[in-house]
Amino acid sequence: MRKSKFSEQQIIGILKQHEAGHKVADICREHTISAATFHNWKAKYGGMEPSQLKRVKELEEELSRLKRMYTELSMENDAIRTVIQRSGAPDDKREIVQALSNMNMSQRRASQIVQLPRSTARYTKRIPQDDAVITALGSLVEMHPAIGFWQCYYRLRMKGQKINHKRLYRVYTAMHLNIRRRAKKRLPTRVKQALFQPAAPDQVYSIDFMHDTLWDGRTYRLLNVIDDYNREVLAIEVDTSLPALRVIRVLERIKSVRPLPKMIRVDNGPEFISHKLDAWCKDIGITLAFIQPGKPTQNAYVERFNGSIRRELLSAYVFRTLQEVRQRTETWMNDYNNHRPHKALGYRSPTQLKP
Repeated sequence: MRKSKFSEQQIIGILKQHEAGHKVADICREHTISAATFHNWKAKYGGMEPSQLKRVKELEEELSRLKRMYTELSMENDAIRTVIQRSGAPDDKREIVQALSNMNMSQRRASQIVQLPRSTARYTKRIPQDDAVITALGSLVEMHPAIGFWQCYYRLRMKGQKINHKRLYRVYTAMHLNIRRRAKKRLPTRVKQALFQPAAPDQVYSIDFMHDTLWDGRTYRLLNVIDDYNREVLAIEVDTSLPALRVIRVLERIKSVRPLPKMIRVDNGPEFISHKLDAWCKDIGITLAFIQPGKPTQNAYVERFNGSIRRELLSAYVFRTLQEVRQRTETWMNDYNNHRPHKALGYRSPTQLKP
């Protein structure tokens, strides 16, 4: 807004002329102002003295300062209250309530601020007397190093010690007796095999898993099945969980439209070393060719395919639902099989390569 050429003291002086008996028209003509401006001044400054105007200005500045101070204190108070309410542990909140009570704040008000029930605020923590339980557990573990929790519990009960299982478990975990001993995963010896190059389709398949995450952070997996002869993608199964039974279901679906091979190359994942998959393959007459652990190049065909789908699909799009992943995967698989030229195939697509 444009600032007036008259100061507030000058405006009050002009209004004083009107109070002295001068006509409004004469005053407006003398000072080159409109009648509307004069009446606006009169509504705002009428009856005021210069000393009163100074006091009003001081009060306005003080009010503005107090408003800024209130706004800053309110923001700080909200921030502190948010931090206190999210501190989580009742013990921490109880200490805050006690500190506020020492500052002459009522316990009721302090409990409301930290959102802590008053019964919890008044609770006095008792130190548990667990010396006898610690001694009993220490003796059992020393005598039986591999003993578990329930063995400890029932052995103590059989000795006549009436200990609540929840109390015993609390002491058991506090003594770090529940540390899981990880056993080394034992796999059969995998013989190194040269990468077999089939001379026709449906002789050797390669299968492998991939994983990625949706926009909301949920993890999903992909089961990729390709034909080693022409790199044709036979199936891409997408879901959050793909156990051995899903692997069998995918192979059954492929079997319904084309003959299955005599050999399938896989790694040593838990789904592939499953007894269910092994029994199913034996019934069908399929040999599972396991690669050596830590040697993904022995399954190079599907690993090369994994790199392509990772680069061209999974890393290129943001997926919000599994349905979006399945639709995009179906479209990409159709293009990969029918239109995408492969350098290893003489720049032909998998379906264009004839045996």
